[in-house]
Amino acid sequence: MDETTKTKRLMSDFETSILVGKGIDIGCGPDPVRPEALGFDQGQGDAADILNYVQGEFDYVYSSHCLEHMPDPRKALLDWWQLVRPGGHLFLVVPDEDLYEQGVFPSRFNSDHKATFTLSKARSWSPVSFNVLDLAQSLPEGQLISLSLQDQDYDRRLLRFGPQQPDRFTHRVLRLYRSLHKRLHLRIGMMEALAAHFSVVDQTLDAHAVAQIHCIVRKSG
Repeated sequence: MDETTKTKRLMSDFETSILVGKGIDIGCGPDPVRPEALGFDQGQGDAADILNYVQGEFDYVYSSHCLEHMPDPRKALLDWWQLVRPGGHLFLVVPDEDLYEQGVFPSRFNSDHKATFTLSKARSWSPVSFNVLDLAQSLPEGQLISLSLQDQDYDRRLLRFGPQQPDRFTHRVLRLYRSLHKRLHLRIGMMEALAAHFSVVDQTLDAHAVAQIHCIVRKSG
């Protein structure tokens, strides 16, 4: 699902009002935040070294679900920040590590993720975790406008935190049940519940569910 489309549904009038003027959408794919924004994706170059491809300043720099693919998120973000003009804004959206990766790295749902993100916590289970608050506060002349966890339409009852590996006996029972279900269309409530317990779901594939951190920083000037 196009994450920017989902994010735009959650934007306040204020957030929409500052997505005006000259803008660039880093990692936009086929889903740019604004039709007139300059789109920058793999076809235009490497976002990790964007200053080699893009010069000038923008009223807003928007990036959704791209920073987690950067080998050095801190360095990439500082480069993106250089593209923001004084008085302009950086919009950053990244997946929340607890809701998306669900306690496992490398990511079960996207093998290209090189980092995970949290709003702000002292310790993380992830060996490659970044606090978005720390990142935002490290931007020179930056003023944090908003920072929030967005989990609309995310069903926390389906969250399976950490590795979900049944023991050998349970694995054999589930495999036998799946075989019987496939051949005989047999459904047993207790077995369905057991199978669900070990099923890990990427809820962001849903047309509305989000599991992300949304951050806006204004550059003073």
